[in-house]
Amino acid sequence: MSYFQRNKKQIIIIASLVVLALAALIYWLQKRYFRSSEDIDAKVFPTTLQVGDTLRYQDKTGFAVSRLWNFGDGNVSVMDSGIYIFSRPGYYQVNITVNEKYSKNFTIQVAERPGTEIIEDTVVATIEGPQQAMQYENVVFRTNITDATSYNWSFGESGAVDARERMAIYAYQKPGTYVVTFYTDKTQYPITKQIKILPSYKEVSDSVSSVDDIYKKVDDDFKYNLQQIANGNDFNAHYNYLLKKYLCGNENAVIKVNDSKANNFYYYCTGLQFDKNVTIQSVKVGLDDNLSCVTKVDIIQSK
Repeated sequence: MSYFQRNKKQIIIIASLVVLALAALIYWLQKRYFRSSEDIDAKVFPTTLQVGDTLRYQDKTGFAVSRLWNFGDGNVSVMDSGIYIFSRPGYYQVNITVNEKYSKNFTIQVAERPGTEIIEDTVVATIEGPQQAMQYENVVFRTNITDATSYNWSFGESGAVDARERMAIYAYQKPGTYVVTFYTDKTQYPITKQIKILPSYKEVSDSVSSVDDIYKKVDDDFKYNLQQIANGNDFNAHYNYLLKKYLCGNENAVIKVNDSKANNFYYYCTGLQFDKNVTIQSVKVGLDDNLSCVTKVDIIQSK
């Protein structure tokens, strides 16, 4: 074999090794940095069972920061693993969503247990409460179950039972999305509800120089959106923005215009959209003690 032929063979071997190394590197990079639903390492078992049997669910996804299990019957869980019991026969799509982005479905068949009678609930347990609230705000939750001897509420922040009354009041200390869980001795399985907690204005106090800066920021934003309503722009968008972001949903917040008789926020904005050529000159808001909600607005305006 000539010198050239030996070198050619070595070059081919080296090139092949380089190609294999590059392929391995690309595969590793894809698995490390490019995620998809196929990378979810979750399972539920068994996939065929009877009413009253235990379904086990488990997620071992390495890159999971948050997870949400949906059992297809209105109930959810944020645990990485656990058990669940279906109370009715049928086909259910159990879904897991990881990091609020990647999801995976499992089809579960629940058969009626032979020799048992399905007793329909006369009352379906529900949780009454808002879907959104502010940090530090007292949030009221109620249930329609009135004849239970025990009530248990877990609001998803402490990881424990937080209240034991039919009507519970809770103030979230950190913003985020939480799952409220409720059960009684009259319910066959826990009832859940999701709530989103927005940051309060108290949280931004560390990032501004003074309380006056907090008020000015709210004043300017409030003035801008009121002027948009006065200019005939999208009423619902600007009205609901102010209502949810600053007034904590209180349509009866006090509004005073040019030091006149007090009005409420709803009637003032309704009139503003029909009162043409109004210029909002200044807005001064009043916040509650926790700097969480606007309770009063003084407006100077002219035509």
